[in-house]
Amino acid sequence: MPDEQESLFAAVDALLEEAAQDPLPHPDERKRLREAAGLSQDQIAKALSVRRETVTSWETGRTAPRAPKRAAYARLLEGLSTLHPDPTVNAPAPTSAPVPPTVNAVNAPTPEQPTPAQPPAPAASAPPTVNAVNAAGAPTPARAAGAARPTPLEGNGPLVVLDGTDKAHAAHGLLLPLPPKARTDLPTLISWALGPDADLRSPRLHRNGKDGDPLLVLTPAAAEALGLPPALEDRRTLRLPDNHPTLKLLAKAKWQLTRRGFGPWPRIYRPATPTTGRQCVQLAVLPWGALDARAWGEHTAGLPAPELAALLTTYASRVLTPRGSTAVSGLELMTALRPPTRAARNPETNTWESAPVAGSLTRAVDPAPPEAPDEHPVVAALYPRAHQRTPDQVLDEEAYDWIRDPQLLTDAECTRTHAVGIDVNMAFAAAANRLPVGIGPAVHTQGPRFDPKIPGCWLADLSSLELDPRLPSPFTPNGHPPTGPAWYATPTLAYAQELGHPVHAAEAWLRPDHGPYLDAWYTRLRDAYVATMADLGVTSALPEPAFLAAMAELQEHPDPVLKPVLSAIKSTVKGGIGKLRERPQGAAYRPGEPWPALERPTWRPDIRAAVISTARVNMHRKMNKLAAAGLHPVAVLSDCAVYLSDGPSPLDFLPRTPEGKPLPGGFRLGVSPGMVKHEGTQSLLWAVEMLDQGLNPARHIKGHDAAADGE
Repeated sequence: MPDEQESLFAAVDALLEEAAQDPLPHPDERKRLREAAGLSQDQIAKALSVRRETVTSWETGRTAPRAPKRAAYARLLEGLSTLHPDPTVNAPAPTSAPVPPTVNAVNAPTPEQPTPAQPPAPAASAPPTVNAVNAAGAPTPARAAGAARPTPLEGNGPLVVLDGTDKAHAAHGLLLPLPPKARTDLPTLISWALGPDADLRSPRLHRNGKDGDPLLVLTPAAAEALGLPPALEDRRTLRLPDNHPTLKLLAKAKWQLTRRGFGPWPRIYRPATPTTGRQCVQLAVLPWGALDARAWGEHTAGLPAPELAALLTTYASRVLTPRGSTAVSGLELMTALRPPTRAARNPETNTWESAPVAGSLTRAVDPAPPEAPDEHPVVAALYPRAHQRTPDQVLDEEAYDWIRDPQLLTDAECTRTHAVGIDVNMAFAAAANRLPVGIGPAVHTQGPRFDPKIPGCWLADLSSLELDPRLPSPFTPNGHPPTGPAWYATPTLAYAQELGHPVHAAEAWLRPDHGPYLDAWYTRLRDAYVATMADLGVTSALPEPAFLAAMAELQEHPDPVLKPVLSAIKSTVKGGIGKLRERPQGAAYRPGEPWPALERPTWRPDIRAAVISTARVNMHRKMNKLAAAGLHPVAVLSDCAVYLSDGPSPLDFLPRTPEGKPLPGGFRLGVSPGMVKHEGTQSLLWAVEMLDQGLNPARHIKGHDAAADGE
């Protein structure tokens, strides 16, 4: 009995000791204080003699510091809180919804221009409106145990789907009654969407961000009832003509359009005033192709309104309320998670002002000449119009498209029976994880010493490095060895150094101001992907054979709601990275002239290059591990590799350790980003014929062109 009592007392004493530790602010506040002071995680880690990953865990709340580090960390945070107090503390509560004064405030909330900062305010949840009723039979996807928690819905959710009736379909199967004229009058519908009866809310994703705008999804019947044509006649601009009656109605009601005009994704707003605040609504016109089949699936736009509302609400809660194509949403998600500005109180005037957020892209910067696409004014100023730039003049960091020379097939490989494709899950997202990228402009340097920690592009000669010809070169998209000096992104040169090649750069364009800008973006999309896969019955706990069986079942019996969400999440990743280097569009464009995308802080071809470079290097590193075990691919396309096998499954060729575990550093089957799944299987003869014809088997291993799936 005394021993049991002593044990209980010891446990209680341990709890008391833990409770008496130095108090720490919330993890979000820890990160805010560090960024407000302009400190990096590396600086904090060095001062406290810990690893940078440890500081990341403290700031995300995954772990908490222990003595003696805890006392030192608490002292640091206390000092920073004195220097950088929370602007939301003791802030007066506004009686209405005033917009604080901002620097260079822009009234029109266009996709190319950030909205001015607003004073941070905690999001308040509200119950569904009284006049909302349940739609019988509307599916509501359930969250699997252990899956990532999405952004909680507020009010009646962020969007409604309109089907031409007097009801609007909202989240969780709710039916919201429309005002009498709203079914046929767009200004009335917009006013309803912004009012308390609709109660549509899309909470901000960052304390310094802004709440999202209500999304109204118009089915063909709803578009027809509102007087919109079944299709856009101007196929070049995909916009309604300026003299259309709908645009006249909007103008009469003093509603305006962004410079994108009234197309498949029109954004309609009134300039913000101190009394009305922000008034903006996003429309998605389904008969005009708002939901691209390549991103959302072929049948998504034709789903019944309740299912479509459930599908889009799931995407909105896990990723972002759609604001355009999945590429646009991917880019908007970056800004939503890393807003360029925050509201800061000026101590001299005691007024709110707009201030930059540390670690965010706050202004548009010119690319370095090697990073700029051919149409850019920087290139036009350096080279004649018809000039074809060579590798020592342009950075060419693209995804793999490589096939092995059929003459290099070994006798042993020719005895195998199958060609099996494996595909890396969310390869570009995985590459963005913890990737340091440039925040500010590039600085030109002659003869620099290579530093793998500094983002940028470097002119170096890697042609002397000899590699196995049965593997693609890690330094070029086509997999051919480089033939002379060329521009490379930092991750590519760092991998050359990892392979034992001495790196000597002749010149470089470097970005000393850098940070992990895409970390939050990766985390949000990773959680969305893993949660959706868990809802579909594919979890990280499944053993490899069960994982392959679950993925096969998913392909044969796709869920009409969750499968399109999964497709859209993957498309958001690829489209968002691609949008970082959006090229000019339209027949009226002339090479050498600037185009609207260049005005965005998120037009950053250098960040795109760094992500693609990292994804390609990650791919080669794993293929190199398999090559050491005697396995070489016959084709690679982006994140898909094809190997010859004695059986139709990846388990028939992926190497194992003597203990039966996956080869360390190689491809591993699983659901997490960076792991692989089965892409498809064909016969050996089929693969050899493709190689003989100069075609890429990885493109067709599914039985059709991978581009048809947006891959």
